[in-house]
Amino acid sequence: MEIIPHVYQIRYRTVNVIVIAEEELTLIDTGWSGSSSQIIRFIHSLRRSPEEITLIILTHNHPDHVGGLAGLRKFTAAKVAIHKADISNIDRQSASSKFVRKLFSHTPFSPLRPMFYLEPHEVDLQLEGGEVFSPLGGLKVIHTPGHTPGSISLFSPQKKLLVVGDALNNRHQTLQLPPKRVCSDLTQAIDSAKKIAQLAFDILCFGHSKPLTTDASTKVCQLVKRLMGDVDSESQMGYLTKGKLSL
Repeated sequence: MEIIPHVYQIRYRTVNVIVIAEEELTLIDTGWSGSSSQIIRFIHSLRRSPEEITLIILTHNHPDHVGGLAGLRKFTAAKVAIHKADISNIDRQSASSKFVRKLFSHTPFSPLRPMFYLEPHEVDLQLEGGEVFSPLGGLKVIHTPGHTPGSISLFSPQKKLLVVGDALNNRHQTLQLPPKRVCSDLTQAIDSAKKIAQLAFDILCFGHSKPLTTDASTKVCQLVKRLMGDVDSESQMGYLTKGKLSL
Protein backbone atom coordinates (compact mmCIF):
# COMPACT_ATOMS: atom_id res chain seq x y z
CA MET A 1 0.00 0.00 0.00
CA GLU A 2 1.05 3.60 -0.59
CA ILE A 3 1.03 5.47 2.72
CA ILE A 4 1.90 8.86 1.26
CA PRO A 5 3.48 9.65 -2.12
CA HIS A 6 6.77 7.75 -2.47
CA VAL A 7 6.31 5.86 0.82
CA TYR A 8 5.02 2.29 0.64
CA GLN A 9 4.30 -0.51 3.09
CA ILE A 10 4.90 -4.15 2.14
CA ARG A 11 3.43 -6.87 4.35
CA TYR A 12 4.87 -10.39 4.49
CA ARG A 13 3.89 -12.99 7.11
CA THR A 14 2.31 -10.33 9.39
CA VAL A 15 5.42 -8.08 9.32
CA ASN A 16 5.72 -4.70 7.59
CA VAL A 17 8.59 -3.31 5.56
CA ILE A 18 8.59 0.39 4.63
CA VAL A 19 10.02 1.43 1.25
CA ILE A 20 10.87 5.10 0.68
CA ALA A 21 11.27 5.64 -3.05
CA GLU A 22 12.94 8.99 -3.62
CA GLU A 23 16.04 9.65 -5.73
CA GLU A 24 17.55 6.78 -3.79
CA LEU A 25 15.70 3.91 -2.09
CA THR A 26 15.55 3.48 1.69
CA LEU A 27 14.13 0.50 3.56
CA ILE A 28 12.87 0.49 7.13
CA ASP A 29 13.12 -3.11 8.38
CA THR A 30 13.52 -6.19 6.18
CA GLY A 31 10.95 -8.68 7.52
CA TRP A 32 11.48 -12.38 8.11
CA SER A 33 14.06 -14.46 6.31
CA GLY A 34 12.52 -15.06 2.90
CA SER A 35 11.05 -11.55 2.62
CA SER A 36 13.72 -10.33 0.22
CA SER A 37 12.12 -11.82 -2.90
CA GLN A 38 8.84 -10.00 -2.23
CA ILE A 39 10.67 -6.74 -1.47
CA ILE A 40 12.64 -7.00 -4.71
CA ARG A 41 9.51 -7.79 -6.75
CA PHE A 42 7.85 -4.69 -5.33
CA ILE A 43 10.86 -2.52 -6.11
CA HIS A 44 10.80 -3.82 -9.68
CA SER A 45 7.07 -2.94 -9.86
CA LEU A 46 8.12 0.66 -9.22
CA ARG A 47 10.49 0.33 -12.18
CA ARG A 48 13.38 0.68 -9.80
CA SER A 49 16.29 -1.64 -9.02
CA PRO A 50 17.38 -3.10 -5.66
CA GLU A 51 20.84 -1.76 -6.44
CA GLU A 52 19.31 1.68 -5.78
CA ILE A 53 18.78 0.83 -2.09
CA THR A 54 21.42 2.88 -0.30
CA LEU A 55 20.18 2.70 3.31
CA ILE A 56 18.46 0.05 5.42
CA ILE A 57 17.32 1.21 8.86
CA LEU A 58 16.28 -1.49 11.34
CA THR A 59 13.88 -0.55 14.13
CA HIS A 60 15.15 -3.36 16.37
CA ASN A 61 17.13 -6.58 16.34
CA HIS A 62 14.43 -9.25 16.16
CA PRO A 63 14.33 -11.97 13.48
CA ASP A 64 11.00 -10.80 12.05
CA HIS A 65 12.52 -7.37 11.34
CA VAL A 66 16.12 -8.21 10.39
CA GLY A 67 15.72 -11.68 8.85
CA GLY A 68 15.34 -10.48 5.27
CA LEU A 69 18.62 -8.58 5.32
CA ALA A 70 20.78 -11.56 4.32
CA GLY A 71 18.79 -12.06 1.12
CA LEU A 72 18.90 -8.36 0.26
CA ARG A 73 22.67 -8.19 0.65
CA LYS A 74 22.98 -10.24 -2.54
CA PHE A 75 21.50 -7.34 -4.51
CA THR A 76 22.56 -4.17 -2.71
CA ALA A 77 25.54 -2.66 -0.93
CA ALA A 78 23.25 -0.49 1.20
CA LYS A 79 24.46 0.81 4.55
CA VAL A 80 22.75 -0.93 7.48
CA ALA A 81 21.80 1.10 10.57
CA ILE A 82 20.52 -0.09 13.95
CA HIS A 83 20.75 1.25 17.50
CA LYS A 84 23.94 0.22 19.26
CA ALA A 85 22.02 -1.06 22.31
CA ASP A 86 20.45 -3.81 20.20
CA ILE A 87 23.94 -5.00 19.35
CA SER A 88 25.66 -4.63 22.72
CA ASN A 89 22.59 -5.94 24.61
CA ILE A 90 21.67 -8.66 22.16
CA ASP A 91 21.13 -11.14 25.00
CA ARG A 92 18.51 -8.93 26.71
CA GLN A 93 16.09 -8.72 23.81
CA SER A 94 13.00 -10.11 25.55
CA ALA A 95 11.83 -12.63 28.10
CA SER A 96 10.20 -14.71 25.36
CA SER A 97 13.55 -15.42 23.71
CA LYS A 98 15.33 -16.89 26.75
CA PHE A 99 15.01 -20.41 25.42
CA VAL A 100 16.33 -19.37 22.01
CA ARG A 101 19.30 -17.54 23.56
CA LYS A 102 20.17 -20.56 25.72
CA LEU A 103 19.88 -22.84 22.72
CA PHE A 104 22.23 -20.70 20.66
CA SER A 105 24.84 -20.65 23.41
CA HIS A 106 25.59 -24.33 22.81
CA THR A 107 26.92 -26.23 19.84
CA PRO A 108 25.68 -27.50 17.43
CA PHE A 109 23.08 -24.72 17.48
CA SER A 110 25.37 -21.69 17.94
CA PRO A 111 26.06 -21.38 14.16
CA LEU A 112 22.32 -20.73 13.70
CA ARG A 113 22.38 -17.57 15.83
CA PRO A 114 23.10 -15.21 12.87
CA MET A 115 19.82 -16.34 11.30
CA PHE A 116 17.95 -14.71 14.20
CA TYR A 117 19.99 -11.66 15.25
CA LEU A 118 22.41 -9.25 13.64
CA GLU A 119 25.96 -9.26 14.92
CA PRO A 120 28.12 -6.10 15.18
CA HIS A 121 30.15 -6.86 12.05
CA GLU A 122 26.94 -6.84 9.97
CA VAL A 123 26.12 -3.23 10.93
CA ASP A 124 27.56 -0.16 9.22
CA LEU A 125 25.98 2.52 11.42
CA GLN A 126 25.44 1.93 15.14
CA LEU A 127 22.93 4.58 16.18
CA GLU A 128 22.53 6.43 19.46
CA GLY A 129 19.36 8.40 18.76
CA GLY A 130 19.16 11.94 17.45
CA GLU A 131 20.70 11.18 14.06
CA VAL A 132 18.89 12.61 11.03
CA PHE A 133 18.90 10.81 7.69
CA SER A 134 18.07 12.56 4.42
CA PRO A 135 14.83 10.76 3.33
CA LEU A 136 11.48 12.55 3.65
CA GLY A 137 13.04 15.95 4.22
CA GLY A 138 14.87 14.69 7.31
CA LEU A 139 14.17 11.39 9.03
CA LYS A 140 15.10 11.63 12.71
CA VAL A 141 16.08 8.66 14.86
CA ILE A 142 14.17 8.58 18.16
CA HIS A 143 15.42 6.07 20.74
CA THR A 144 12.27 4.33 22.05
CA PRO A 145 13.46 1.37 24.14
CA GLY A 146 11.26 -1.07 26.01
CA HIS A 147 10.40 -3.72 23.44
CA THR A 148 14.17 -4.12 23.08
CA PRO A 149 16.98 -2.03 24.59
CA GLY A 150 17.71 -0.44 21.22
CA SER A 151 14.27 -0.05 19.67
CA ILE A 152 14.01 3.12 17.59
CA SER A 153 11.29 5.15 15.92
CA LEU A 154 11.80 7.24 12.79
CA PHE A 155 10.16 10.65 12.52
CA SER A 156 9.70 12.92 9.53
CA PRO A 157 8.57 16.36 10.81
CA GLN A 158 8.12 17.56 7.22
CA LYS A 159 5.71 14.75 6.31
CA LYS A 160 4.34 14.40 9.86
CA LEU A 161 4.96 10.67 9.59
CA LEU A 162 6.26 8.45 12.39
CA VAL A 163 7.40 4.83 12.11
CA VAL A 164 7.48 3.13 15.53
CA GLY A 165 8.38 -0.46 14.70
CA ASP A 166 7.16 -2.49 17.68
CA ALA A 167 7.39 0.32 20.25
CA LEU A 168 3.60 0.55 19.87
CA ASN A 169 1.05 -1.89 18.45
CA ASN A 170 -2.36 -1.34 16.91
CA ARG A 171 -4.03 -4.65 17.78
CA HIS A 172 -7.74 -5.16 17.24
CA GLN A 173 -8.05 -1.45 16.35
CA THR A 174 -6.74 -0.53 19.79
CA LEU A 175 -3.45 1.30 20.29
CA GLN A 176 -1.30 -0.54 22.85
CA LEU A 177 2.18 -1.15 24.14
CA PRO A 178 3.82 -4.36 22.97
CA PRO A 179 2.80 -7.29 25.21
CA LYS A 180 4.91 -7.39 28.37
CA ARG A 181 6.06 -10.92 27.58
CA VAL A 182 8.03 -9.47 24.66
CA CYS A 183 9.30 -6.34 26.44
CA SER A 184 12.86 -6.17 27.65
CA ASP A 185 11.79 -3.39 30.06
CA LEU A 186 8.15 -2.45 30.59
CA THR A 187 8.96 0.81 32.39
CA GLN A 188 11.07 1.92 29.42
CA ALA A 189 8.23 0.98 27.07
CA ILE A 190 5.88 3.32 28.96
CA ASP A 191 8.48 6.11 28.94
CA SER A 192 8.92 5.64 25.19
CA ALA A 193 5.16 5.99 24.67
CA LYS A 194 5.36 9.30 26.54
CA LYS A 195 8.22 10.42 24.30
CA ILE A 196 6.25 9.51 21.18
CA ALA A 197 3.23 11.43 22.46
CA GLN A 198 5.30 14.63 22.46
CA LEU A 199 5.87 14.49 18.69
CA ALA A 200 3.63 16.19 16.13
CA PHE A 201 2.57 13.60 13.55
CA ASP A 202 -0.51 12.73 11.51
CA ILE A 203 0.45 9.25 10.31
CA LEU A 204 1.68 6.43 12.55
CA CYS A 205 3.23 3.29 11.03
CA PHE A 206 3.73 0.03 12.91
CA GLY A 207 5.70 -3.15 12.53
CA HIS A 208 2.66 -5.43 12.41
CA SER A 209 -0.53 -3.61 11.41
CA LYS A 210 -1.99 -1.02 9.08
CA PRO A 211 -0.91 2.62 9.49
CA LEU A 212 -2.99 4.85 11.69
CA THR A 213 -3.99 7.86 9.60
CA THR A 214 -6.84 9.42 11.61
CA ASP A 215 -6.18 11.26 14.89
CA ALA A 216 -2.92 9.33 15.29
CA SER A 217 -1.23 11.81 17.62
CA THR A 218 -4.39 12.20 19.72
CA LYS A 219 -4.72 8.44 20.10
CA VAL A 220 -1.15 8.13 21.35
CA CYS A 221 -1.85 10.83 23.95
CA GLN A 222 -4.98 8.92 24.99
CA LEU A 223 -2.91 5.74 25.32
CA VAL A 224 -0.40 7.49 27.58
CA LYS A 225 -3.19 8.91 29.71
CA ARG A 226 -4.66 5.43 30.07
CA LEU A 227 -1.28 3.92 30.91
CA MET A 228 -0.60 6.51 33.59
CA GLY A 229 -4.03 5.85 35.09
CA ASP A 230 -3.13 2.16 35.26
CA VAL A 231 0.23 2.98 36.85
CA ASP A 232 -1.40 5.22 39.47
CA SER A 233 -3.96 2.54 40.29
CA GLU A 234 -1.33 -0.17 40.61
CA SER A 235 0.92 2.06 42.71
CA GLN A 236 -1.87 2.82 45.17
CA MET A 237 -2.47 -0.90 45.64
CA GLY A 238 1.24 -1.53 46.16
CA TYR A 239 1.56 -3.91 43.25
CA LEU A 240 3.70 -1.96 40.82
CA THR A 241 7.04 -3.67 40.50
CA LYS A 242 9.23 -3.97 37.45
CA GLY A 243 7.52 -6.07 34.82
CA LYS A 244 4.37 -6.65 36.91
CA LEU A 245 2.08 -4.06 35.39
CA SER A 246 -0.60 -5.82 33.38
CA LEU A 247 -1.51 -4.08 30.12
